[in-house]
This record gives sequence, structure tokens and C-alpha cells, in this order.
Amino acid sequence: MSLFAIGDTHLSFGTDKPMDIFSGWENFEQKLEKNWRAIVKDNDTVVIPGDITWGMTMEEALEDFKFLDNLPGEKIILKGNHDYWWSTKKKADKFFEENGITTIKILNNNAYKVGDYAICGSRGWFFDSDKQADKKIVAREAGRLRMSIQEADKLGGEKIAFLHYPPIAGGQVCQEICDELINGGVSQCYYGHLHGYSTTFAFNDEMFSIKFHLVSGDYLNFCPKLIVKF
Repeated sequence: MSLFAIGDTHLSFGTDKPMDIFSGWENFEQKLEKNWRAIVKDNDTVVIPGDITWGMTMEEALEDFKFLDNLPGEKIILKGNHDYWWSTKKKADKFFEENGITTIKILNNNAYKVGDYAICGSRGWFFDSDKQADKKIVAREAGRLRMSIQEADKLGGEKIAFLHYPPIAGGQVCQEICDELINGGVSQCYYGHLHGYSTTFAFNDEMFSIKFHLVSGDYLNFCPKLIVKF
């Protein structure tokens, strides 16, 4: 049993949103499926930290969910800035059940135990804006992360956090989010959102005794990153 991560799958089987207009995204769905099937087994877990699909509704995103559901392993997904279909965990769980989606779980104010690890996380948000509205969203996301970490504490085990937005990038730190990671005793943090040239601003190192890793799909060349093998 192993734990993997890959973010920003940006699937669009049910919508007209081609990603091949961006460099490096040509035939990415085939690359993703080939790489995924080569290394992920049915008893593994893959966390996808946001930007799952371009579908505006769950109905529009159904073909994308089916694509992921047909891949090996259990998937834990959380919200990204482009997941416009996102509603509530209860509604998503019901939609998945009604449509035979059995391997996808929602991470939202909760946590999951995978082996000896407790999986927690939140979307995060832009942290370099002085706008009051953005500051409120950062505070709200920090609260959601705190709640998820508290749920992880109940499960026990080493805590690994997943975010969509980077908590550290370009020499800047989102202190509200990092404070929750630090106070919550998180050992590793994986995030997405950054693509192309912006990946040069990614922080893939250790700070605050936490190891940070960028796992956006194109950065990983559409191959899930192994976190731990049990």
C-alpha cells in the first residue's frame, strides 16, 4: 500500500476547455492515465489537491469523475480555485453514490487515515493581496485547515497536509496558514496551483520543521508523486 499525490488534473471530458493551448499539456490525459496505471495499485491512495475538473456543475464533471474512478486506487480530492462544481461534501457524496463513483472521497473540514498517516487539508487562498475580501478568505481557509487538523488528531498518526494554494512561494509566507500547520504538528505539506514559469517560485524545501512539496500535474509531468510506501 502506498500514498501518492498529484494536483491540478484540469480534466474536461464533459466540457470544451482544451488544455493543450498551454505548453506541456499536449495529450496530458493519456500521459496521466499511462503513468498512473504504471505505478498506482488498487490498494493505494492518491490525493489530488484541487483543480480536478473544469466542469461548472457536478453533472458537467461526471465524465471526469468517471475517468478518475476508473483509475487504480482510492482518490482523496479537495477544492481548487477552478473547481466551480464544488458544493458540499454531502451533495458530492450523494452524487457519487447515485452515479456509481466508488473510489473518490471529499476532503473538506474532515480527515482520513491512510496507513499510519492522517490526511488533512484545505484549499488555502491568495496571501499577497491587501484586499480585505482576500484577507477574510485566508482567515476562513485557515479555520478550515485547523478543523481538518483537529479531525486528523482524532485519527492519530503522522499528519500530512494538502493545500491547493502554496503556503510559501516566491519568498513570501502565508503566515495564517503556516501557523495552523505549525501549531497542528504537520510534518509534510503538499500543494498545487503553480504551472509553467510560476513553478520557479515554488518552495520545495523544509521550513518551520515542515517539508513542502509542489505536486501540480504539469510540474510532475503528469505522474503521481510517491509520498510513502507502507
